[in-house]
Order: sequence, then C-alpha cells, then structure tokens
Amino acid sequence: METLLITMNLDTICQMSCNPAIGGLAKGHLVREIDALGGEMGLATDLSGLQFRVLNRKKGPAVWAPRAQCDKKAYQFQMKKVCERQDRLSCAQGEVVAVTTEAGRVTGIETALGVRFAGRTVILTTGTFLRGLLHFGMTRIEGGRAGEAAAAKLSESLKAIGLSLGRLKTGTPPRLLRRTIDFSKTERQDGDEPVPYFSHWTDELFHVEQEEPGIGTRHRTSAYPPNSVLAQAGGQVPCHITYTTSKTAEIVRANLHKSPLYAGVIKGVGPRYCPSIEDKIVRFADKQRHQLFLEPEGINTEEIYINGLSTSMPYEVQVALVHSVVGCENAEIMRPAYAVEYDYADPTQLTPWLESKACNNLFLAGQINGTSGYEEAAGQGIMAGINAALRVKGLPPLVLGRDQAYIGVLIDDLVTKGTSEPYRMFTSRAEYRLLLRQDNADLRLCRIGYEVGLLPKSRYEKFLAKETAINAELERLRSTKDGSLTLEQVLKRPDVKHVDLPQPESPVPEDVAAEVEVIIKYAGYIERQQAEVERMRQMESMVIPDWVDYDAILGLKTESRQKLKRIRPQTLGQASRISGVSPSDLGMIMIWLKARGRVGSPEQQ
Repeated sequence: METLLITMNLDTICQMSCNPAIGGLAKGHLVREIDALGGEMGLATDLSGLQFRVLNRKKGPAVWAPRAQCDKKAYQFQMKKVCERQDRLSCAQGEVVAVTTEAGRVTGIETALGVRFAGRTVILTTGTFLRGLLHFGMTRIEGGRAGEAAAAKLSESLKAIGLSLGRLKTGTPPRLLRRTIDFSKTERQDGDEPVPYFSHWTDELFHVEQEEPGIGTRHRTSAYPPNSVLAQAGGQVPCHITYTTSKTAEIVRANLHKSPLYAGVIKGVGPRYCPSIEDKIVRFADKQRHQLFLEPEGINTEEIYINGLSTSMPYEVQVALVHSVVGCENAEIMRPAYAVEYDYADPTQLTPWLESKACNNLFLAGQINGTSGYEEAAGQGIMAGINAALRVKGLPPLVLGRDQAYIGVLIDDLVTKGTSEPYRMFTSRAEYRLLLRQDNADLRLCRIGYEVGLLPKSRYEKFLAKETAINAELERLRSTKDGSLTLEQVLKRPDVKHVDLPQPESPVPEDVAAEVEVIIKYAGYIERQQAEVERMRQMESMVIPDWVDYDAILGLKTESRQKLKRIRPQTLGQASRISGVSPSDLGMIMIWLKARGRVGSPEQQ
C-alpha cells in the first residue's frame, strides 16, 4: 500500500501556526495517546522541547497534564524528516483544488496544475487554509496564515460532493524581539526537573552512552537527549509571566471600532476558550489585569510569543497594546497579530471513524472538522489514517470508545454533537477521566497500536515488560501483610498518606512504581468508573441500523427527530449523547426496534 502526502508547501510540513507549544490541559493526554498508538508527536516534542512542565500537580492524577514549549523550527524539521524518510510514503508539493469521485465514492484528487492522483481513499486536513482570509484591522488578505496562500477552490468541490460548510475564526498574537523586553519586570517560570518527557519511548532519544569506570554498567552522559534542543540549549529555557494594565483596557475600548471582530467584518465564530484581547476586555470588564506569558519560539531566534494577547486590531493599535504590557514598554513587534477566517465542515456529516457520509472513502481530520489545536488535529489525523488504511485492506474500522481514550471522547463529541465554534479538548469533557489518565495511555492503547501495525514490535515489547512489572508489583502488595491487612488495603485508607513498603527483590522502575501507586490509591474510584463503563457499554451494544425511518417512530419530539435524521447515530449510546434527545425518545426507538426484532449487538444485525 502506497501513500501520497500532498501539501501546498513542503517547507511548512507541521509548521506551528500559533504558539510553538504542545500539550496542556487534556491536550497532553491526547499527545501521550497518539504516542501509545505509534504516532510521532510525542517523540518530536521531546526532541524539540525547550521547556517541560506538568500542569495541575496540586490536583489528582486524572488531570495532571504535561506541556512543552518547543523550538518551532526544530519541531517542524523533525517532522519533515520523519515524513520524507518514511517507507512507502511519498511527499509532493501542490494545491489540491478538487476531490474526484465516481458513483458516490472517492477516486482521488486534482491539483491546480491539472495533475490527477488516483487513490482508493483520501484524507483532507486543510487547517485554516480552506478559503482562508486574514484580518489585520480593516485590511483583509487571502491566506491560510501570514505569508502563505489560501486553498481557494477546494471548498466548491466539497460542496458539490454534498458536504455542508460553515465559517470559523481563530487568531494569533504578535511576536516580539527578545532584547527589547525588560524581563526584570516579569515573573520567571522554569521547567520541571527531572524533565517530564512526553513519549513512552524516551530511551530511544538517548544515543550517547559510555562505560562507567570500575563498574562496567552503562549510563547516560547527559540529563537530556544529546540530539535534542535541550542539549543544544544547555538545559531548559525559562518562560516569563507578565500582565496587561489599565492602559491596555483603555486602548482596546478606544479602538473597538477598528476591530474587524466588533465592526462585524469577521463573520466566523471564534474560540470561546482562547479569546482575543478585545474579547477579554469586553467580556471581563471588571478584571483589573489579564495574565500573559512570554514564551520563546526557539533557541536560534529572538522571537518571543506573547501568549494571551491575540488580536486583529490594526498595526498601530497593536504597537500601543504591546507597550501597555508590563515589561514590554519598549518592545518591538517582529510579526503582527492577525485573525484568520476559514471554511469547515459540520462534523456530524462524518461517521465515528471520520469517513464522510456524503462520499465513501473520503476522510476528514483536523480544523476542517471544527477543532482548534495541534493535538486535537493530530488525534483525528492518526485515526483517519488508521481507518483509511483499514478500508484499503478490507478490514472493519477502528473506533475508540469514550472509556478508552480522550481521542475517543473528541471524535464522539464531534460526530455526535457537532460544533458551531472551534472545539477544544478539556478533561471535563471526559466522564471517565480517572480511567483516561496521561500516565496510563500506553496501558490503554499500545495493544491497539501494535494490532493495526503502527507501533513497532520493539516498542510493543517494552510496553509488555512494563505491564508485567506493574502486575508483579501489584501482586506483591496484595500478598504482603501489615498486621491483619494487606499493604494494598492499608494504602486504600483515606487517612494514610505514606507507607514504607518492604523493598522488592529487584528495583522497581520509577514509572512502574508511580503507576502502581495511582492504581492502588484510587482503586475504589476506578472500580466505580469501570462499573459505569459497563452500564454504558450495554447502550453502545444496541445498534441502530442505517435503514431506521425516524419519521415512522411515533412519539419522538420534533427536535429529536430532526437531529436523529441528520446525525444517524450508530448505536443507542451515541443517540443518548445527542443534545435534545431525551430518555423517552430513546425508549421510543427501542420499542420500535424491538417490534421489528432488531435490537442487539453488531454481530446480531
């Protein structure tokens, strides 16, 4: 099986359009899941990371979230190298202007040069380029991002296929010249030590080892991978925290009429959880100041990303805004901020395996499905890629459940509920988040990654060794007594904060010990969530056949009938998560199906 990756500019494969950061709340979970399935994002982050931290440490392990500030160019070129060296993958430059079809099935794509490439499956990942329009104040420029052309013609092809498109908007802040910032007025933010790497396969990043004199054992010569950005930088690079001032708010209020967002020029809906500075000042008028982060874009550039100051104001207003920020009174703007509008397809037009319902073998992933963020895009991308390959092989699609992965929650939310604004993943969206911790992503997904052929055998064997070690240590705790109780029972008691465990015969790796501690300490909560999962699985096992006529089911509310007809849920469980579909509606569907003898598992259909 051969695959073609075609993009408008080969030099910007995996270019980070906004903040060169990976992970964060819930997003870090997605990256570790991608890594467990066999994806590259975690490894590329570990090699290009400038600073690593784990967020939410003061809270429970379910919401601990790794985050890394990356070197933008190092990340991009690492990914470019991986793509170009991948067996049976060809990379080509060109603008795709049409998806070709025949009898409701995709047959390939056509470029602006009139070249046609045939393919049994096609995956579209258009980012912000689909009829992209950049806004710098009242100045509008067609483009997918600053300095790059938009994909102007593909939208019409998608509409002709039968896809319904809408408009969304996102934005980015100015980039500042490092030496013009007074960091003495800001708060320094350092990374965590030891470095909390993303990938489960971090040992593969260490290539320089030597014999330890007199002992003969091998050890790493550096705390950082020698081929990583951290090693080049001599350690982690700090970020800095600063704040807006009352002057910032005055400037925004005095210039709102110059904002395309508030002047009604921008029609697309922006991200609720990453608002522009204009939105912040208007919506949170009572706040005296807003926190901002000064984050480096790389070790070989002087550009600083000012996180939290996204705007589409004119350039002269941006200069005044930057100079109103603490420590940035004399800062120079290297790249101006802007907003970008782009087309997206309502994700309820997709199956749970990300295939278009309007055209067989056409898969969509990323911002074209209404999401925001590199991690959400990558999670969809790996699943679309897996399912496109499975389709070519004639195998059934892979769908991750909400109890299996944040990727499963993300895709189920999109295809079931849709979105009218850029969708961002949060831990609060996952009802089983104690089961979906970032630390156990490998335990949840490595088997799946290996079975679909993405995870190499060497990594799978490492996973099996870790799993065996975890089970052995759990068994040891369950059999060791402390008086009348096993140590497992002692650790479960809420009043127990620490127990000195008898040492095992051989040392337990840190990651194994940490995993065992979480499993033991939260065993009661985990068991309750697993019981909830089993109850929901009964609903998920009740398949709704494609031929169901919702107009024939008496008693359904009009809203429910309309949404069920549009989304066409695969199971009763998916139907239950559609906004507006009530328990009584579900009961009506079950009665209707039972009357026809069609309620059961997929195997019974």
